[in-house]
Amino acid sequence: MAWLDCSAPFLWIASCGLLLFVLTLLLSPRSCRVRRTLRGLFMARSKRLLFRIGYSLYTRTWLGYLFYRQQLRRARNRYPKGHSRTQPRLFNGVKVLPIPVLSDNYSYLIIDTQARLAVAVDPSDPQAVQASIEKEGVTLVGILCTHKHWDHSGGNRDLSRRHQECRVYGSPEDGIPYLTHPLCHQDVVSVGRLQIRALATPGHTQGHLVYLLDGEPYKGPSCLFSGDLLFLSGCGRTFEGTAETMLSSLDTVLGLGDDTLLWPGHEYAEENLGFAGVVEPENLARERKMQWVQRQRMERKSTCPSTLGEERSYNPFLRTHCLVLQEALGPGLGPSEDDGYSRAQLLEKLRRLKDLHKSK
Repeated sequence: MAWLDCSAPFLWIASCGLLLFVLTLLLSPRSCRVRRTLRGLFMARSKRLLFRIGYSLYTRTWLGYLFYRQQLRRARNRYPKGHSRTQPRLFNGVKVLPIPVLSDNYSYLIIDTQARLAVAVDPSDPQAVQASIEKEGVTLVGILCTHKHWDHSGGNRDLSRRHQECRVYGSPEDGIPYLTHPLCHQDVVSVGRLQIRALATPGHTQGHLVYLLDGEPYKGPSCLFSGDLLFLSGCGRTFEGTAETMLSSLDTVLGLGDDTLLWPGHEYAEENLGFAGVVEPENLARERKMQWVQRQRMERKSTCPSTLGEERSYNPFLRTHCLVLQEALGPGLGPSEDDGYSRAQLLEKLRRLKDLHKSK
C-alpha cells in the first residue's frame, strides 16, 4: 500500500492547484465571461443529474405510479371524451381502433372481427380501454406493451385482473408491470387470424418493442404500433440507450414497406412537423402534411395513421442518410467512411435541436 501513501500528498497538491487556477480565472479581468461559462457548465450538469434522478424515481419506485395516477385523473377531468376524435380502420376481417388516453397518448384495440377477439396495445387508461371493449362486444385476450413507462403500461393490472384469460406481452428486459408472456425479437403473437410480430427497438428504453401486424392474412396493409420509438415526423427520446442504438432501431423500421400504416403512441404531429420545417424548410412534402395536420387539429381530429412512405419524405429522424439534411446541420456530419457513426451524430444533433425548439 506504499503507493497510496505517496499519492495522498500529490492529490492534495493537485487539488489546491486546481482551486488556485479556478480562483485566478474568476478574479481575472475576463472573470464575468468565465463565471458565465462555469455557471453554464454547472447548470447543464445539474439539469442532467436532476433528470436522471427524476427518471429513476419515475421508473423504479412507487412515486412514478402515483404521478401516473395524477396524470390519469387530470386527463379524465379535462378530456372526458378523449383528447382527440379518432376513426377506426376496418379491413377484411380486422379492425384497428385508436383510443385517445391521458393528455396526448394513444392506446389501440386490434380486433379479429370474425372471432370477436381483441388485443390492446399500451392500455394506459383501463377505464377507456374497457369501455371500447364493451362497445365493440369483443373478448380481450392479450395486452401488447411496448415499454415499461406508466403512460403505456398503467392499465395492465386492472385489465389483466378483469379479463382472466388475458396475457400481458412485452420485453423481459424492460420491467413491464404484470408481464406474463415475455417476448424476444421476431417472436409472433397469434390471435385468431391476427399475426403480430414483436421487433426489438431499444433506445427509448432498454427493452422497447414495436409490434407489426402482418397484412397478408387479411390482404390489407401491415400496421406498425410504434410506442415511443417513432411518431408522425418525430422519434422518441433516448432515455436508456445511445444515438447508435436508436439509429439501429429506426433502421429496423425503415426496412418495412412504404404502405405500412404507422400507429404511434402519442399525438405529437403538429409540434413535430413544426420542428421538421426548421431543419428542412424547403421540404414540400412536409408543408403539405402540415397543412393537413393543422386542419385536423383545428377540429380536434386524430392525425393517425400516417404511412412509412410518407414518413420517409418528411420525418428528419428517418432522413439521416440524406445529403441535404447532413449539409444543413453542420460541418463534419457529411458522408464518411464510417457512415453509421456520422448518422448517429446527426441523430443526436437533431434530438438536441428538437429540445431547444420545444423550450422556446
